[in-house]
Amino acid sequence: MDATFSYNFPAIRGVQAGKSYFVAMCPLRIIPRIFLFDEEEIPPEHRAQRILNKARIPEMTNYIVENQNDYVFSSITASVDGEVEFLPFNNEPSSRDLGQLRIALDARFLINDGQHRRAAIEEALKISPELGNETISVVFFHDEGLRKSQQIFSDLNRHAVNTTSSIGILYDHRDRLSMITKDIITSTPLLSRYTDKERVSLSKNSPKILALNHIFNTNLRLLGKSKGDEITHEEEEFLRQFWSVLCDSIVEWNLVFKKELNPRELRANYIVGHGVFLEAVGIVGNYLRNYHDHDWNPYIKSLSKIDWHRNNTNDWLGRAFNQNGRIQKTSYTIQLTAIKIKQFINLPLTESEQTLENKFFQGVV
Repeated sequence: MDATFSYNFPAIRGVQAGKSYFVAMCPLRIIPRIFLFDEEEIPPEHRAQRILNKARIPEMTNYIVENQNDYVFSSITASVDGEVEFLPFNNEPSSRDLGQLRIALDARFLINDGQHRRAAIEEALKISPELGNETISVVFFHDEGLRKSQQIFSDLNRHAVNTTSSIGILYDHRDRLSMITKDIITSTPLLSRYTDKERVSLSKNSPKILALNHIFNTNLRLLGKSKGDEITHEEEEFLRQFWSVLCDSIVEWNLVFKKELNPRELRANYIVGHGVFLEAVGIVGNYLRNYHDHDWNPYIKSLSKIDWHRNNTNDWLGRAFNQNGRIQKTSYTIQLTAIKIKQFINLPLTESEQTLENKFFQGVV
């Protein structure tokens, strides 16, 4: 192969399933050039599972641009249909898999894993061209006719295990609300002892009573925010005060804290051991913050007088749990539970809440 008319990358050669593959360091500036989304060249059967979710691109682009000193991207994996040649630097056993990878200029590339990274890199380079000299590792599989690309895509994703949202929050040191949520948990004795920071749902035998993602989502509802929004000092102080008052006000939580009730009994018998309750309280708290900014505490303290028992079907059936007694957390059930809480503590319903409540009694929801 003529090196003048080929892509040339320093690379490492490896072997999987008896076949060679190659890991190369590619400058970011060439990623959009060689990995083209050319629908005319790539057959539909190969494109079917590679529909680009364009809504993800701005967030990923901002991640690169706003964190140029500490962003991290994993490798792109691609199939190559065309002439490929690997030239070892020498034939010594310790270095014969180090060399130069040459790929013909007319080769076709198909991304098996990393199409959103590629699109985000392209957009980031438009904003910050200086990123062009940085590199990303690309794993190349030689695949004549792209016949195996679909199976490669399937195999790469078959055993992929996504992290839970709780772990995502736990490991996030950039998002301000994630940091505030973790600090509130650490500084609140009840939350510190009884919050599971890894799981998003708790098993019946879990020694915890809350999950990190439930507390985070409740904070979003309390502030009426979306993930990534700016958080003011005043909003942070409200969250800290709110959780302090709430933890003092839920009798059943304190029974667990005093070892008079165990977490399993709490989840089995009360709705306050479930995410639907927490997020419903978040809606109520947001209303109080907007309309009772200086006197919201008494309303939250009055939650201690409510019967949260799951055998209280008159109040919670169809809201926090279904006919089979199973807790259900959906957008509707969270809102319906919040409506009932507002009624208990003598808060008026908004127009949209009243409409939903009417539908509930009519059996529409």
